[in-house]
Amino acid sequence: MTANERTLATFETRLRQVLLRFQELKKENGTLHDMLKDNEKQVKELQQKLEQKQYDYDTLKMAKMMEITDGNLQDAKDRLSRLIRDVNKCIAILSDEK
Repeated sequence: MTANERTLATFETRLRQVLLRFQELKKENGTLHDMLKDNEKQVKELQQKLEQKQYDYDTLKMAKMMEITDGNLQDAKDRLSRLIRDVNKCIAILSDEK
């Protein structure tokens, strides 16, 4: 085998190695793209769930506020009046101490 033939054989071997590595990397790239698509899909689903939970929370908060104003309005006024009287008593006590 001459030097040129050895060089050519070495080149062919290296070229085959490069082609095999290319095929491996191409397959790995496809797998990674599939994983990326799955992750993006999962992120979208989680974002939709989060938005739904936020909407549900806001709705519940609004319902609670309406419950207080509709059903327990007199109770809320009475509690507020008691709190105001307590604060006024505290202010009076503090004023007397000076």
